[in-house]
Amino acid sequence: MMAQWIDSHCHLDAPEFSADRSEVLKRAQEVGVQWCVMPAVQAKDFAALQDMAKSFVQPYALGIHPLFVPQAQAEDLLHLEDCIQKALSVSDAGNITDPRLVAVGEIGLDFFVPNLCEPEMRKKQLFFYHAQLKLAEKYKLPVILHVRKSQDQILKRLRQTKVSGGIAHAFNGSFVQAQQFLDLNFKLGFGGTLTFERALQIRRLACDLPLDAFVLETDEPDIPPAWLKEEGESRNEPANLPRIAQEFVKLRNLEEEFVSQQALQNALAVLPRWQSLIQANPIA
Repeated sequence: MMAQWIDSHCHLDAPEFSADRSEVLKRAQEVGVQWCVMPAVQAKDFAALQDMAKSFVQPYALGIHPLFVPQAQAEDLLHLEDCIQKALSVSDAGNITDPRLVAVGEIGLDFFVPNLCEPEMRKKQLFFYHAQLKLAEKYKLPVILHVRKSQDQILKRLRQTKVSGGIAHAFNGSFVQAQQFLDLNFKLGFGGTLTFERALQIRRLACDLPLDAFVLETDEPDIPPAWLKEEGESRNEPANLPRIAQEFVKLRNLEEEFVSQQALQNALAVLPRWQSLIQANPIA
C-alpha cells in the first residue's frame, strides 16, 4: 500500500504554477501526497487562495509574509481579520463557514534579505509579526512561521502572546532553539534542505529531535531538493515530498509507513482544524 504524505507548506497559488496548477496537484496525489497546506503571502491574494482551497479541497492559512511587508499597509491587517472572522463564522445550520482555514500564516521575521534588515524595515516587520500573532491569539488559531536569521526575536514575541502553537517552517536553528519552539507547542518543518549532504546541522536535528517534533514540507516552488539542483531545475512541487521524506526515513532508520503516519499525526496536533477536512474527505 502506498504511503500517504502531508505537505505541510506549499505555495500552490504561486505564479510559477499558473500554467499547470491542476496537473501539479494531480502528480502529487498520484505519489501519495493527499494534503497540501497552502499559506498566503499577501493580502491581495487572500480571496484567490480561498477559492483555490475550496476548489481543490485543501487546507490553507492567511497571513502577510515578511518578504511582502515592505508593500503592506495597516489596512491589510484589517482585511486579514475580516477574512478570518468570515471563515470562522457559524452558519444558521451550526457549521463553520470555511473549515479549510487552519492557521494564520505565513508570518514571521526575515533578517537575511539585506533590505529587510534596515532599521525601519526591521521595525515594520516586527509590527506586522506582532499584530498577526495577536490575531492568532484572539481567534485561537495556530501560526505558520517564517524564521530566517531571526529565531531569538521570533521566540521573544511568541512568549509575549498566547498563541496555541504552530509550525516553524524550514527550521534552520540550533538544537537549543529547536527545543524552545517545541516547548511552545510548535513542530519543526523539514524539506528539501534535508536532502543536501552538506546540510549537517539540519540532518543532525532530524536525527536527534523527538519523533513528535517534525512535519514534512516542500515550500514549493522554493527550496528545491538536491536532485533538482543537480538536474538544473529550480521549481519545486509537492510530488517531491515522498522522495524528500525518504531522506528522513534513512536518517532515522525507520519504516516509511511509520514516518508518514507520524507526520500526519504531528501536523494534526498543531493544525487541529484540519481534522474536519480529513473526516469529510477520507484518504482512500
